[in-house]
Amino acid sequence: MERDNITRICLWSGPRNISTTLMYSFAQRNDTLVFDEPLYAHYLSNTNANEYHPGAEEILSSMENDGEKVIEMMLGNHDKSVVFFKNMTHHLLNLDFSFMKDVVNVILTRDPIEMLPSFDKVIKNPSIDDVGYEMQTKLVDYFQENNIKYVVLDSKKVLINPKDELRNLCNSIGIPFDDHMLHWKAEARKEDGLWAEYWYKNIHTSTGFIAYKPKTTPFPNHLKPLLNDCLPHYQKLLELI
Repeated sequence: MERDNITRICLWSGPRNISTTLMYSFAQRNDTLVFDEPLYAHYLSNTNANEYHPGAEEILSSMENDGEKVIEMMLGNHDKSVVFFKNMTHHLLNLDFSFMKDVVNVILTRDPIEMLPSFDKVIKNPSIDDVGYEMQTKLVDYFQENNIKYVVLDSKKVLINPKDELRNLCNSIGIPFDDHMLHWKAEARKEDGLWAEYWYKNIHTSTGFIAYKPKTTPFPNHLKPLLNDCLPHYQKLLELI
């Protein structure tokens, strides 16, 4: 799970999760370098998502479009002993998963009852290919078939008890927990992707993990078929925590 004494952490998340919060958390460590969704342009260049993702043209023109080259970068030399790659699971299109044996794999999931309405506010009428749940369970199958260690996190548990969840995560990774991971300044970070203006409003005004609050608004009817598709994958992930 390490190469050249560098611990490479690949977070495999879905959208509208707390993946950016975790990226900000790890960025508070003096020993850690963070990257924001380096495979985003690869994903956009291989799907029609470039037609409806905000900022797609700018992302495609300014980021590496070749996913294999992005993986080479991830496995390459870095200036810090810990490198944190925030990734969306569904960005792993047509890529060889074998590099995952050389990184620390962390799957981050969220109850689709809470995630789907949030995502639908930016990407209208999403499909299962947009939200990552199916690819997360495919990753679990791959890890189990190839004896690759992995960790599954549920965003609700992290928000309810961030200190204990982060401490346990750090122990699983093999790095010391750092109290600085719990707080940060309310501002944007230089590592933010170009898409921050569309997605990062809440994180930019936060100073730490925002307390969990259950959703109280009714679930949208038009998303119920997608919810039914996502729930079996989410339940399978919960059983692994």
